[in-house]
Amino acid sequence: MGFVVMSMTDAAAGRVKAIVEKSGPDAKGIRVGIKKGGCAGMEYTVDLVTEPNPKDDLIEHAGAKVWIEPSAVLYLLGTQMDFETTQMRSGFIFTNPNQTSACGCGESVELKPADLAALAKQRATESPSA
Repeated sequence: MGFVVMSMTDAAAGRVKAIVEKSGPDAKGIRVGIKKGGCAGMEYTVDLVTEPNPKDDLIEHAGAKVWIEPSAVLYLLGTQMDFETTQMRSGFIFTNPNQTSACGCGESVELKPADLAALAKQRATESPSA
């Protein structure tokens, strides 16, 4: 059994579904990735998906579909995607255990690849004995 790359809250799923509904009949979901940029070194990317890439990982929650770029998987393992609206902004929020720092404005982050050995050990201690 593999690792779940990323989870999604009900708020994030609702926003994904709203984006898809407003984007026309070809829209299927969104694609999350990572790119180099910003003052902290990396930024999350969110793009509309009209034609899914078969190499992407797919997560689904409450009818919302999110594809994850293969190059981002190691940086996103264990991440929770949420959506919030405040007086200052609205947008997706990524709670990522692989984040080591962020810039002051919150637009870019520093990420390290997930420690697969630590994740496997954690899963082994959380799984009930047969």
